[in-house]
Amino acid sequence: MKKSIALLLALILPCAALASGGGEEEENAAPKVAYVSLVPALVGNFGAGPKLKFFKADIALRVTGTEAEEKVEHHEPLIRNQLVMLFSQQTDASMADEAAKEKLRQDALKQVQDVLTQEEGIPIVEDLLFNNLIIQ
Repeated sequence: MKKSIALLLALILPCAALASGGGEEEENAAPKVAYVSLVPALVGNFGAGPKLKFFKADIALRVTGTEAEEKVEHHEPLIRNQLVMLFSQQTDASMADEAAKEKLRQDALKQVQDVLTQEEGIPIVEDLLFNNLIIQ
């Protein structure tokens, strides 16, 4: 009987050590980077003049950690509103070439960070990416 208990303990203890070791690695691991896509794409019109001009923007926001991801998802309606307002204020020149689109991307990132700072006290979003930007 004592032999079988000793054998059972010998088999269980290494498994327990492995199981507890995995948790420590997860705690020490760097937070996970996540991309929060704003779905559906932002669609609206921009510019002034007799002919309407339209934009469609597929946007992803880069955050670190699941808590940041949850906060961004919680504030998504406010973020979407701010971005639609920013895009609707653009002109042909501000959406014409790559340099102008990069400036628009940086302005959009700043807008998102500002609104999240107002709501949460920190900017949360590290980067804003255009997965697709169509102007017509």
